[in-house]
Amino acid sequence: MTISALLATALEKRHDLLAQAKERNTDCYRVFHGTVEGINGLNIDRYGEAWLIQSFHQTLTDDELKEVSDSLTHLEPLPVIYNDRSDKNSRVMNKLDVINDDFANQAQVMHENGIKFTSKLRHEGQDPLLFLDMRKGREFVKANSQNKTVLNLFSYTCGIGTAAAVGGATRVMNVDFSSFALAAGKTNAELNGVSDVCEFVQSDAFPALRQLAGLKVGGRRNQKLPKYPKLPTTQFDLVFLDPPRFAKSPFGIVDLINDYQSLFKPALLTTKSGGTIVCCNNVAKVDRDAWFNALVRCVEKQGRTVSQHNWLDCHEDFPSFDGNHPLKMVALTID
Repeated sequence: MTISALLATALEKRHDLLAQAKERNTDCYRVFHGTVEGINGLNIDRYGEAWLIQSFHQTLTDDELKEVSDSLTHLEPLPVIYNDRSDKNSRVMNKLDVINDDFANQAQVMHENGIKFTSKLRHEGQDPLLFLDMRKGREFVKANSQNKTVLNLFSYTCGIGTAAAVGGATRVMNVDFSSFALAAGKTNAELNGVSDVCEFVQSDAFPALRQLAGLKVGGRRNQKLPKYPKLPTTQFDLVFLDPPRFAKSPFGIVDLINDYQSLFKPALLTTKSGGTIVCCNNVAKVDRDAWFNALVRCVEKQGRTVSQHNWLDCHEDFPSFDGNHPLKMVALTID
């Protein structure tokens, strides 16, 4: 099948979702998830007032790009930005013409369920400023934050924190190491008039978490510890834990395959009794049930119990082969 035919099939499957998006003031969603829908590594998204095409395995030819662009602009006549990220480091390789380059580097605003988010199709980072597959997580947090205190770990551009604040949280602490990401988070708070309840802590997650949990801050063997913000021991009503797959710092190693517990344990200690911790794992080869069982065992080792759990499955614009999306999200109520 041609790319345009595959795209047409994908759009037909999203007919109801696209209608709902319009009703709910949402203009950011995925229209083609290539890994499942026919072209591995090709993703096509609506990002506010633009279409964003990204290729991760193979560069689109000029003819292929025109074919896709024509299909998208027929659906809605918006600018089309193509980011070729098929090199090993996933950074954008291709240049745009002057008009599209200027547009892609300008700050835009997109909407998800009425919440405003800053958007920039090309910037100093690699990924778009809002991960669209996390929409279900933002919806859950918005619906469960009224009069709650919220801790948002590995916050990136603070989409979760913004949703919490819009949902009526009394305090939202966003923690991320990137000043660039937190700057976008501050913009998101300003766009929605919730800056007064949002805090932005630029810190490695390990010292931030361990301080909040009342634990001693340590580091990896023979590693000199850099300075970090000092935080008091604090518990929250709702904790959101969304770490990257793998990362090293002088304070520790993030490893979602082999050692999720090194982050989950202190995050658990920052969760109030009767509170909720939402855990995310984006590694496809991690078995959902085995991961969940490991979380429950970790809770029980701390002398606490999981009284309720709620799986947050991705929306249908992010299909998977077997109904189990690589991104796993579960909300645990902790007693």
